[in-house]
Amino acid sequence: MDSSGMNTNGLEQSLQDGKLYRHVNALIVAHLRDNNFNQAASAVASATMTPLNVEAPPNKLLDLVAKGLAVEKDEMLRGVSSTTLFDSSIPTGYGSIPAPRVVAVDFSAVHDVKGASKSFPKHETRHISDHKNVARCARFSPDGRFLATASADTSIKLFEISKVKQMMLPDARDGPVRPPINDLDFHPQNTILISGAKDRTIKFFDFSKTVARKAFKIIQDTHNVRSVSFHPSGEFLLAGTDHPIAHLYDVNTFQCYLSSNVQEISNGAINQVRYSSTGGMYVTPSKDGAIRLWDGVTSQCVRSILSAHGTAEATSANFTKDQRYVLSSGKDSIVNLWDVGTGMLVKQYLGATHTQLRCQAVFNETGEFVLSIDESSNEVVIWDALTAEKVARWPSNHTGSPRWLEHSPAEAAFVTCGTDRSIRALLQSTESIATGKQKQTRISEG
Repeated sequence: MDSSGMNTNGLEQSLQDGKLYRHVNALIVAHLRDNNFNQAASAVASATMTPLNVEAPPNKLLDLVAKGLAVEKDEMLRGVSSTTLFDSSIPTGYGSIPAPRVVAVDFSAVHDVKGASKSFPKHETRHISDHKNVARCARFSPDGRFLATASADTSIKLFEISKVKQMMLPDARDGPVRPPINDLDFHPQNTILISGAKDRTIKFFDFSKTVARKAFKIIQDTHNVRSVSFHPSGEFLLAGTDHPIAHLYDVNTFQCYLSSNVQEISNGAINQVRYSSTGGMYVTPSKDGAIRLWDGVTSQCVRSILSAHGTAEATSANFTKDQRYVLSSGKDSIVNLWDVGTGMLVKQYLGATHTQLRCQAVFNETGEFVLSIDESSNEVVIWDALTAEKVARWPSNHTGSPRWLEHSPAEAAFVTCGTDRSIRALLQSTESIATGKQKQTRISEG
């Protein structure tokens, strides 16, 4: 009886292992095939007896690897001593990213979509603070609980969104970074905020401290740091500078790595740098008008979209959540959606003028809408992401055009920073929220 039981358990384990191996093989084949490594996909499919046309969700392998690395890092951090770089008192739940409110928008049939644009929820604008000079940039933390803004007055201000919702002015914490700050980013797991500035520095602030006026770590770059972005693992960061190649830094050693793939890039400072959700790729829009896609592991340029915005600067670029598309904006007053796999233009969002400032184009938290700024009318313009139809134009309530637009990754909230030195938050109105709940109730009752 014991022997047969052991044999049965061994058989079950073997069956489970075989099923797991087949699943892994299928994901590898699908990943290689979908990324146009057809010869490698055929070789793996033949060696493992896996159908070459096996179906798998886009980027499923990358998603699983990223999650596994995050879990592994979390386990390692639990056993790390208190002398590590990012050891601090972390607010409960910080770094835990909520599940998206809807499935990421599928642009695969985007060419065939006509009409039936969705309506963008009504938002209320609130003035939340002022800097002493131009408010230059803003970023939400990955969990959407915090907002950081930076200014030409050398200050960084940190806000809790829950207090903004209560129409309370939080106790802003200023960090002396000189001269003007160009970009900000939050560490994906720890209470660390970084800034990139014109004085060629990347500064690290611990915002878990009661007073966080001074940076606890500083990287001195060789160029004006125009943009910064943490890798999703938190182990590396990218700096987009006046140099045409992004500078990759190891967060623990501060060692800088530079791609040697520079043959076709002779000019063009980087206006922005942003990682994809898994860190498998990053994108750089440049002053030479090009959008470039880079391998997140090798830092090699895998695709260049030259003249992405004609002869105008490409000012911003970011990935869709499924990493299949890139949304870019430029000083040609056009917002473009690009296919990552082919480099082909998929969709254009027209009707917002931006020719002077380093304008942003962003998705809302669900990916269903695209937002940008119209400098001529001083408005925020919203399009349905699938149909490219304008669905709303809202006054920014700034004196003069906003120079930065950032949307929360977790909820219906976004912020604008203005040349008038003010920061304004736009939050979904209570009326809009109540209407949405009524619709959900009617659907469930039906």
